[in-house]
Amino acid sequence: MIEIGKTIVSRDLLDKKFVCDLKKCKGICCVEGDSGAPIEKNEIKILEKDIEKIFPYLREEGRKVIEEQGVYVIDWDSEYVTPLINNKECAYAVFEGDIALCGIEKAYLAGDTTFRKPVSCYLYPVRVKKFVKFDAVNYDRWDICKPAIANGNNLNVPVYKFLKEPLIQKFGKNWYEQLTLVDKELKKANPEK
Repeated sequence: MIEIGKTIVSRDLLDKKFVCDLKKCKGICCVEGDSGAPIEKNEIKILEKDIEKIFPYLREEGRKVIEEQGVYVIDWDSEYVTPLINNKECAYAVFEGDIALCGIEKAYLAGDTTFRKPVSCYLYPVRVKKFVKFDAVNYDRWDICKPAIANGNNLNVPVYKFLKEPLIQKFGKNWYEQLTLVDKELKKANPEK
């Protein structure tokens, strides 16, 4: 484990390789799971403000669920999460052929919102767990991401490098630079890794 500021970071972010491969996984992370994607309180306000700008990018089923349940729901673990369509895919999920994508991100890429998507989605496969004195930053393993692991190994891209933008968004540029420095120092101390 690595301590940076008020975070404890798993070495897996440096050691494990990962690059999403949508052609193989089909964006199944937007469809599978126990509940919707975690949403932070500040993201709820943004979604509530921008939902009308996001609606045109969503499927009718997703719009209907959001109109009925709201831009978020509280799950069985008392967490804020995205609502689901029929307890399956995220209400914000859209499909291009057989690939699930984020409708919020489509609105962002079109310039209709400044909100890209929930940071929990943007950071995946990294999950952040808040504790009283620190945040634990861990690599989450999920069988559906085997194509991303194979792709990351093939391209030799560590998790933290694949997630540079969302990690900077979440923790700041200085935090990311410190993580990069730790990685370089660990490689110097143990060049075989």
